[in-house]
Amino acid sequence: MFDQAPEAAAAAAQATPSRPRIVIVGAGFGGLAAAKALAGIDADVTLVDRRNYHLFQPLLYQVATAGLSPAQIATPIRAIVADAANVRVLMGRVNGIDATRRMVRLEERELPYDYLVLATGARHSYFGRDEWEHCAPGLKKIDDATEIRRRILTAFEHAETEEDADKRRRLLNFVVIGAGPTGVEMAGAIAELARRALASDFRTIDPRQARIVLVEAGPRVLAAFPQKLSAWTARTLGKLGVEVMLGKAVTSCDAEGVVVGDERIPAATVIWAAGVAASPASKWLSADADRAGRLKVLSDLSVPGHPEIFAIGDTALSLDENDKPYPGLAPVAKQQGEYVARLLKARLQGKTPAGRFRYRDFGTMATIGRGAAVAKFSERFQVTGFIAWVLWGLVHIFFLIGFRNRLTVLADWLWSYVTFQSGARLITGKNSE
Repeated sequence: MFDQAPEAAAAAAQATPSRPRIVIVGAGFGGLAAAKALAGIDADVTLVDRRNYHLFQPLLYQVATAGLSPAQIATPIRAIVADAANVRVLMGRVNGIDATRRMVRLEERELPYDYLVLATGARHSYFGRDEWEHCAPGLKKIDDATEIRRRILTAFEHAETEEDADKRRRLLNFVVIGAGPTGVEMAGAIAELARRALASDFRTIDPRQARIVLVEAGPRVLAAFPQKLSAWTARTLGKLGVEVMLGKAVTSCDAEGVVVGDERIPAATVIWAAGVAASPASKWLSADADRAGRLKVLSDLSVPGHPEIFAIGDTALSLDENDKPYPGLAPVAKQQGEYVARLLKARLQGKTPAGRFRYRDFGTMATIGRGAAVAKFSERFQVTGFIAWVLWGLVHIFFLIGFRNRLTVLADWLWSYVTFQSGARLITGKNSE
């Protein structure tokens, strides 16, 4: 485990024991928002994460399809909170919580707290078929993205030298399971990679002949969007060459391909985008959780029976005024992190905290491909096509942390748009040497 840096150790040594200790577990959107909002308060804040960087997950699919490099969507956590003297960063893996003693258990140490914020995110859920993970990786971290990129690019390289027609066809089949935003964006990006970026790179095969299949057990793609936007998305995917299979579940998945309904689809590359499950936070606390493992929290995002412990983002099952769960979106996590920070500030100042958490919905977006996206800002204001794609790009670039990240991503997107070329087509990782 990587322990604290010298400057963080010095800050910890100088910390006043009488000052409140706030521990935030997880440096995703929610945890980082809370840490930044708590900068400068009269309390010692410790931000713990098993990695030393904050990842902009909404753009992971572009790393997986060779559109961007990992460094363009990740920023060191220490750099983000460098100006917050009361915030220190620890790199470590949390494996338990002793709520009675108010201790966070890491692999090699314990961390005391007066207030605890759990922002531990989510992982892939295979709905009881965990053995599928090896042949159908999901997309939650940089390692996932680079592994998927390796599989996609390697499939084309092997197809170039494969003489057997059936084996070559299997190599050029790509199956994406789950037609939510991640699945739609992934399928569209693979189609554009094959039909545009790689179209003239090979001599034996024609990448444009690749078969991209998007499988959804439900009746439509982007089920969380209005019917009109779902229908437009399905038509646009079809124009890109994506085969959309609706109302059919995957019943078998192995190294040779998948079975959808009663059809066997041979495929060397299968990608999982069908479901997520929360981290083990509820088990750490032996607290109530829903079927996805999300901690059931009160209206102020605190854990029942533990007013000093809060859960936010994908870790929490938080309900709105109509008892409907808030969606697992980055804006929700960020607003929850900021809300908890305001609540803690009020408590530390002896003031009455504000009322329940309320999410301000500024809209939902998804991109389908180059120059095509859907955006819902209200029931009346819905946008599709190029304008929606521009808005999607501006929003995502705006939320990227770091001015340099914004410039490099914008430059790469402009270059890709003008030249139809993708700039990160590197095969790295396992079996790449």
